[in-house]
Amino acid sequence: MAKEIAGQIKLQIKGGAANPSPPVGPALGSKGINIMEFCKQFNARTQDKAGKVLPVVITYYSDKSFDFVVKTPPVAIQLLEATKLKSGSAQPNRKKVAEITWEQVKAIAEDKMPDLNCFNVASAMRMVAGTARSMGITVKGTFPENL
Repeated sequence: MAKEIAGQIKLQIKGGAANPSPPVGPALGSKGINIMEFCKQFNARTQDKAGKVLPVVITYYSDKSFDFVVKTPPVAIQLLEATKLKSGSAQPNRKKVAEITWEQVKAIAEDKMPDLNCFNVASAMRMVAGTARSMGITVKGTFPENL
């Protein structure tokens, strides 16, 4: 028989760096989940992505057990890594802070594809380009039509 789902928690934690301090501890402790067990499992599963911010969806059950899914890093963080910036523009419509190529957009879109709600790489690239625009990052060139 399947366990009864009590709820879900969504957090963003740096890979390999989960610890019981906020935000992880209070979010899990208030639901009665074993915080140290989660931290050990998360750190073991994300050792190869150390330092990258990773979204995690924790499903907890009525018997206080849990499981979790680690997703790919957010597009905004991948764009900041690609452009080597600390943050996006405060006024993205007026002040542009960087430029990226469509090849970089394609690489990010292919990496993020499992977590996006689109069916092909072209639409994923448009979503990534939209995020870049909202951060004040310009995409050089025209959209490649031969995908």
